[in-house]
Amino acid sequence: MIAQSKIKQVQEMVTGLTREEIIWLSGYLSGLAGAETALLPSESTATATPAAVQKITIAYGTETGNAKKLATSFAAKAKKKGIQSKLVSLDQYKLTDLPKEEWFFTVISTQGDGEPPATAKKFYDFVHQDNIKLSKLNYGVLALGDTAYPLFCKAGEDVDQQLQKLGGNRVAPLQKLDTDYEEAAEQWMVSLLNSLLSSAPATTPVTAPVAKKTGRKTYTGKIQANVNLNGRGSGKQTFHLEIAAEEVAFEPGDAAGITPLNKPELVQRIATLSGFEEETVVTYKDETIALGQLLQRKVSLVNLPERVVKAYAGIVKQDIPATRMDFLDLLRIYPVNGQEQFLAALQILDPIAPRLYSIASSPEAHSGEVHLTVGMHRFVANDQLKDGLASAFLSQLKEGDEVEFYIHKNHLFKLPAADKDVIMIGPGTGIAPFRSFVAHRDATGADGRNWLFFGDQHFTTDFLYQTEWLNWIETGVLTKMNVAFSRDQDEKLYVQHKLWQHREELVKWIENGAYLYICGAKEPMSNDVENMLTRIFREQKGVSDDTAVELLNALKEEGRYLKDVY
Repeated sequence: MIAQSKIKQVQEMVTGLTREEIIWLSGYLSGLAGAETALLPSESTATATPAAVQKITIAYGTETGNAKKLATSFAAKAKKKGIQSKLVSLDQYKLTDLPKEEWFFTVISTQGDGEPPATAKKFYDFVHQDNIKLSKLNYGVLALGDTAYPLFCKAGEDVDQQLQKLGGNRVAPLQKLDTDYEEAAEQWMVSLLNSLLSSAPATTPVTAPVAKKTGRKTYTGKIQANVNLNGRGSGKQTFHLEIAAEEVAFEPGDAAGITPLNKPELVQRIATLSGFEEETVVTYKDETIALGQLLQRKVSLVNLPERVVKAYAGIVKQDIPATRMDFLDLLRIYPVNGQEQFLAALQILDPIAPRLYSIASSPEAHSGEVHLTVGMHRFVANDQLKDGLASAFLSQLKEGDEVEFYIHKNHLFKLPAADKDVIMIGPGTGIAPFRSFVAHRDATGADGRNWLFFGDQHFTTDFLYQTEWLNWIETGVLTKMNVAFSRDQDEKLYVQHKLWQHREELVKWIENGAYLYICGAKEPMSNDVENMLTRIFREQKGVSDDTAVELLNALKEEGRYLKDVY
């Protein structure tokens, strides 16, 4: 029996809820009860109760592996409940099947400026067509994101809205998940599956609350070294940073997330234009903070996206071209009319988004240290050459300076078992995780072979970590290394050309179980490399283009072809 006081609490809680909300809550409570009974020894031998819904499709779109991890867990839970599930990556999902689906659930992450991951782009574009009818579809969306980014879970929100717009029946509330997602994801999945067990769930238009962020672990590290890896005369600047941090925990393949700071001189100029002192206390998104601290540490001030520029134009009531622009330039060219407009303009600024850098060190070889390989990013905006905010910030850190960072787990870019061979393709700063891989295999005594393909512009000035690679060649840790320096001959030479030159041995390594890794620029490098791999399979195995693509896709499905591209 439940005590009368608790019954009263329940009654007060459900007062005012709609029928649909009560149904959802019922499923959630059933899930909690199921979690308790799942601990009973008899579960392993019990027969699953026949579900009202017999078969579902679970499709995932992932960049770092978190969405795949959750989708796989969801499918396993469904199986235990007696529900057959088809688990598929969105880049492998047959789009013409969507109008035929009855029960479809997707787990999708958000990247960049609210964009879907590359593996979900075709699906995302497909559901944004207006000529699709999804009248048979019952669906639910589990969206992953990071509240440090301005358009939190935007890709998941867009998919959820489009599926409903096209006639789909939302049977589970959109659940938006932050970086600490496990508990909220578990509740959503258990509640949904319990509702599928009973009867066809009713639509609920209520959006589930954002999972409360419990806070990821942030480390404060001290700069031990910051050196330019490029030689004199190079057209590039690539910085090697060594950050010491106590009890830092990561694995090879992970990244460090760093939120850069705006330059003090930029903050001073903006404060002067605003008419406020830097010490003036202002409010930004429910936070009270000194203006100088806000401008330096919290808000993005450079290369603002068009949507922010458009919002600024609405505040100052001026016509501004649809372009990216710095906040300082907006204030100079299209000034605010008084301090109230300036305070309103602060509210439309995005938070500074953290940047992710592949870790170039091994916890076994470099205990208590995180090494980064940071290329200076330069771009032209409005006919002006500009430095990237994060790369400029990191390049200027000096020995003894402190920097805050967090570890971003990358479940889709991990080393295999110690006895497995690895082939690593990493031109430019894409070399970073492979320095971690080889150092780790060296420190742990792994006996698998290691083959590295590296490329950059010039041998004499751009051979990043050259001494270390040569040492690893001499000691036998690095079995093979092939390099391509594009500007050292009349005809440009890239890593994909080196792959072609060694195609016969490359295929033998892969046929013998080697794992294949690519890290570096998404465009055009990773596409060029993938096209070359397809060509090599076609030529070496004597198959058609389609079959060669299927062979590469099979490696992906086996988890032996892994990419970390940006």
